[in-house]
Amino acid sequence: MWSCADFNYTNNSEEQNLCHDFHLVLSVLSLLYLIVCFPIGLCYNVQLVLVNLYNKSTMTMPDVYFVNMAIAGLIINAVAPVYLLGPEYSKWSLWSFGNEVYITLLIIFNISSLVIMYSTTLLSLDYYIECALPRTYMSSVYNTKHVCGFIWGGAVLTSFSSLLFYICNHVSTKIIECSKMQNREAADAIMVLIGYVVPVLAVVYAMVLILQIQKESTPLDQDTSRLDPSMYRLLMATVCTQFVLWTPYYVTLLVNTFTDAHVKFNNLQFRWTFNFVGSFSVFLAFSSSFVVPLLHRHINKSFQSKLQRLLKKLQCGNEGCANERTVVQQVLT
Repeated sequence: MWSCADFNYTNNSEEQNLCHDFHLVLSVLSLLYLIVCFPIGLCYNVQLVLVNLYNKSTMTMPDVYFVNMAIAGLIINAVAPVYLLGPEYSKWSLWSFGNEVYITLLIIFNISSLVIMYSTTLLSLDYYIECALPRTYMSSVYNTKHVCGFIWGGAVLTSFSSLLFYICNHVSTKIIECSKMQNREAADAIMVLIGYVVPVLAVVYAMVLILQIQKESTPLDQDTSRLDPSMYRLLMATVCTQFVLWTPYYVTLLVNTFTDAHVKFNNLQFRWTFNFVGSFSVFLAFSSSFVVPLLHRHINKSFQSKLQRLLKKLQCGNEGCANERTVVQQVLT
């Protein structure tokens, strides 16, 4: 994750101290993530997926999107230890640019990030549709499941163009087709445009529409079939959290795209500072995999009851609990 390998190339004590300070901060954050955040994220994401799959009949449109984000969060959770435990200077590092494993993990990370951002975006748009036109089935669970399928497919196709740039930056220059595509910055630019700029514009548009509806009092507000009011708080918390945690990552990609190569490689202090900011931004992106399911569990009022039903089912097994059988016998008699 972090290296002071260039330490031997400078006699400047300030630069040496700066590098070691960055290394210490990132090491502490990595250890904190692996001890606290990783197990919490794994636990809550698995809970979110299992609880909603067990209660399929009561799933709502937002539940489908959160399950989608939880699956993507589990993938990011699996990638995180490889990144945090693999400093570039170590001989066993898997997360170093040019490594085949690095390219594979980076593409998986990009696909998951796209799924998270677009799930958040479409959740916002569908929430507005549900508020404006209830019972039209435009944002129904059935349609949302198909939309989530397209999200994963679109994320894979979108990442394929970036994959070409990463691969061509790695393979030999003798391949004519790739000799014109050896540009990692182009891959980063694609991810910034498709993975961040487009979702931001769509979410801002959806938030403006939702706020307009929130200000209007209509007879539809009394409709009992509409979404639980707590979903609005969950939506706002999710949107704010996702964009706060992912914005630094995409900003570093944008800076990497437009920064002159001479500055990046010859200015040692800039390189260390930029690498530190980039590593910290990735750490924040990883954090979304446990923060969002944590928000979902504590804000979504129906989640606790669904979780209790699942736990009771696991404890009692297929035969059912004794108290449930007693109630059934009383009803029959």
